[in-house]
Order: sequence, then C-alpha cells, then structure tokens
Amino acid sequence: MKRLTTHLILLLIWAVPTLASHSHVIETQAPQKPVESSPTVIFRQFIPSIAEQFIGMPVVLGGRPEKTGSTDNSWLFYSIYASAAAKAGLTYKTYMPMALLLGNTHSIKADDVNNGDLIALDNNLAAMVYQVDPSGRMHFIYASKKRGKVTTFNSENIVYHAYWMEHFKGFFRINEDLLMPARPK
Repeated sequence: MKRLTTHLILLLIWAVPTLASHSHVIETQAPQKPVESSPTVIFRQFIPSIAEQFIGMPVVLGGRPEKTGSTDNSWLFYSIYASAAAKAGLTYKTYMPMALLLGNTHSIKADDVNNGDLIALDNNLAAMVYQVDPSGRMHFIYASKKRGKVTTFNSENIVYHAYWMEHFKGFFRINEDLLMPARPK
C-alpha cells in the first residue's frame, strides 16, 4: 500500500504540471475574434453601464443630473452620450433640447439598432436604446414624466407593443458630427 501511494504521488507530481502546460497550449491556440476598437464602437460599448446609473433618478423639467440630481429626457440623453464619449476618448458636441437632438439624427432600420440609438414616437417622445442583447431584445431608458423617474423597459414588454409601437415614428442614430475626437490635455 505504501508503494502504491508513493507511485500515485509521483504520478501526480509529473502529471499535474504536464497537463497544465498542455491546457495552456490549447487555450492559446483557440482562434481569437478580432476586437473592434474604433472610438465609435467603444463609445457604444460604454452606453449600457452609464445608462444604468440613471435608473430611478427623479424627473424634473430642466433637471441636470450632475447639478440637481434630477433630469429630463434631453439632459438624460446628453449625460449618457457625453459620459460615454469621454470614456471613449471623444467629446459629445453639446446639450440639445429633444427637438434639436432629433433633428441631428438619421433614420435607421430596426435590424441596425445599436446601443445609443433612439426610438421616437409621432409626438417626438423618445427613448434611448441603451443595450441590445445578442437575441435582438432591445432595452430602453427614458425620463418618464408620468412615473416621475427615469424608467426602463424592453422590446418584449407589453408597453413596447401597446404604446411605443402604436405611436412609432422610427429608430434614429445621432449624426457622426456630434462625436468628435477629444482634445489632448
């Protein structure tokens, strides 16, 4: 029994490092997907985590999140865009009231929707698509006057189908000239 235990220990001493070195080779040989890293792609990748910070914030007309701890839809979108742009090494042009912001967008197809795109209704109420799941489910954020706070919903929610799709104007993406390279410090 003592001899069997000794052989087992020796086998383990030899086998564990050998197997570990082989698993490293296998891991490093796995094909890697190229990482898209343009500033605009990085900007869009930051949208979900930034947007989620505003969920539940009180809605007040003219509210500025960084100054008043409250927001309206225009300031909500500006704050998300400006923060994501800064993290991506870009600057977002400026704050714009909703009508002006929507005037600085272009229409896109539902299949092309990405983080940061907007859904607008026929009355110019808008929500931001803050995340698109791999399944295609879209998550939206907006400052709801009715609920008095920043609210989210998704494209599988009854509200999306019963209200948003009923008054649907289109999906929109901000124009590229609203994002500029940040000036070096």
